[in-house]
Amino acid sequence: MITRLSYFARETLVSLKRNLLMTIAGVITVTVSLCVLGGAWMLSTLVNHGTERWKNGVELEVFMNVDATEAQIAAIQRQLVNDPEVRDFKYLTKDDALTEFRRLFKDQPDLVNSVDAAALPSSFRVAPVKAELTKTVADRFQSQPGVDEVKTAEKQVRQLLSATAWIRTAFIGIFALLLFASLFLIVNTIRLATFARRREIEVMKLVGASNWFVRIPFMLEGLVQGVVGALIAFMAMLGLQNVLTNAISRNSDFSRGFYVTSGDAIMIGLMLVAIGAGIGVLGAIIGLRRFIEA
Repeated sequence: MITRLSYFARETLVSLKRNLLMTIAGVITVTVSLCVLGGAWMLSTLVNHGTERWKNGVELEVFMNVDATEAQIAAIQRQLVNDPEVRDFKYLTKDDALTEFRRLFKDQPDLVNSVDAAALPSSFRVAPVKAELTKTVADRFQSQPGVDEVKTAEKQVRQLLSATAWIRTAFIGIFALLLFASLFLIVNTIRLATFARRREIEVMKLVGASNWFVRIPFMLEGLVQGVVGALIAFMAMLGLQNVLTNAISRNSDFSRGFYVTSGDAIMIGLMLVAIGAGIGVLGAIIGLRRFIEA
């Protein structure tokens, strides 16, 4: 067993050196393909983080009647505390409402001076666990005693959820297309290398080598090319993460919800290594099919 493994390892190294140009071509193909694939994956991760931040910022406001009693306000507060679909909430008193009113209408002093705290309702500013639950939570509190109305940015929430779903679907489509393109390029590169060595395969078959004995050295070559190319792509992902982080940090607060952590980059890089290894081996198997019996 050890002798056979030693033979396969030796033959793989000799073959990689003997066919250096094809080896380099295979590694470059893997690197370029996986860099494009990993770059799209990283951008998808960045956008997902940003849209999650927007979704977590979705709120609704439960306005109490102007004459709501303390008991009614306390009852709503208890319901909010015990509601599993409510992530957080803040109670705004009549004085808080007046402060906000003055801030919003500071350019209209006559209007501000005509309103006092007693004329304004207290309210609860509520953040649901998920943006998708906004309407459900709003409907639940709309009919409660002491509640005047529940205001939600329903149209904006629908648009946000629709945009998020569209972005996710688009990135899945792009990812699948790039994965197929990567596999196509890598398989054809390995197939060309295998075709150039068809006489070597024929000789091995003539001396009685089994199909798997013929396959394994080529599979190991594909594995080496796939892993080396993927490791280069891995390093490129770490560099891209650093570039994106620096670019975002120089922009406005609006863009800071978009981010890719070093953990994201490492996870993507490791997945690329696994994909590179798998595609390298698969490419060798596919490339050999026309030269040996299945």
